[in-house]
Formats: sequence, C-alpha cells, structure tokens
Amino acid sequence: MKEEPNKINIRRKILRKILKLRRKIPRFIRQESWRYKRLETGWRRPKGLDSKMRLKKKGYNPLPNVGYRTPKAFRGIHPSGYIEVLVHNLKELENLNPKTHAIRVARTVGKRKRIEIEKVAREKGITILNPLKAG
Repeated sequence: MKEEPNKINIRRKILRKILKLRRKIPRFIRQESWRYKRLETGWRRPKGLDSKMRLKKKGYNPLPNVGYRTPKAFRGIHPSGYIEVLVHNLKELENLNPKTHAIRVARTVGKRKRIEIEKVAREKGITILNPLKAG
C-alpha cells in the first residue's frame, strides 16, 4: 500500500489544482434567501414555474450541476490533502500509510478504545482528524 515518492508528488500537484478549482465554485444559496429573514441560506432547488433562477437567467445565482464536480480519483479527499479513513478498531490501523492517510475515529467507539487507537496512531505518525479534546 506504500506509494512511491513520484506518486505522492503527482497527488500534491493534483490536490493544488483541485483547491484552485474549488475556489472558483460559487456559494450555492437558496433562492431569495437574501430577501427574507425567515429563509435559511442552505441550498434548496428552485421549483417555481416562472422562477428565473430555475431557468438559469443571467444575473441570478447559479445552480449546482455536474460541471462543478472534481475528478473521480480525487473525490472525497480531506482538505488537508489526506485520504480519510474511518477507524473502528486497532486492526484497521495496520495497513495505513502515514504519508497519504488520515484517520477519523468512528463515533460509536467508546472512550477507552478511542484512547488506545489514538495512542497507536500517534506512534505510527498517522494524522487524527478528530482527536479527543484534553480536559
């Protein structure tokens, strides 16, 4: 599962491109949410018969569509650049590469097992995306 240094450099270059593309993706907001306080800004598809936004008229906010999608090979990569892996137990840490993978400990894992998983992950040098808060 180890990757060659050349592949890692290629991945970093593509990640930079993806981050550049993501900056160009507009904030998709709900139709007329800027006009009425009662409407949340979260995306809802415009369904009105005469909706200018649904008809994609010039001057109205853009709608999400397939053209904004990232390349399939790099979909779901964490913004930190790591491939995110959901971990439930210690056995799932065995085949992970600290240079390409980061772990997220599942919410169903109890505190005792979680502490063990985090301890082993730190020893191996694996990044933990949701570490336990001290205190």
